[in-house]
Amino acid sequence: MSRRSLPVPELFEVALGGDRAALARLLSLVERGGDDARAIGRLSYPRSGEGYTVGLTGAPGAGKSTLTSATIGHLRGLGEEVAVLAIDPSSPFTGGAILGDRVRMQDHATDPGVFI
Repeated sequence: MSRRSLPVPELFEVALGGDRAALARLLSLVERGGDDARAIGRLSYPRSGEGYTVGLTGAPGAGKSTLTSATIGHLRGLGEEVAVLAIDPSSPFTGGAILGDRVRMQDHATDPGVFI
């Protein structure tokens, strides 16, 4: 059975097992909203643990991606795992498109302890 056809709870378990494609699929479902997004929220909230959320904002070219890359490097140097969720709230299509800004974060794109 492909990841596309897995029910959300099963897809969530696959992602917990370290499957990055399953995690990417979950993020796509969250981006779409609706019942699947709410189900993912219900499954993930109790597992949120001791993670931190850091928000960055600023004008284009202000250095957000550069700062994010430096932060990833620092945290990985401490042995922490890092996930980056970049959102463009100015998207004319969705009003909040999820971005994968790997251009400025190439140093971390192949690090198994980083999910961008």
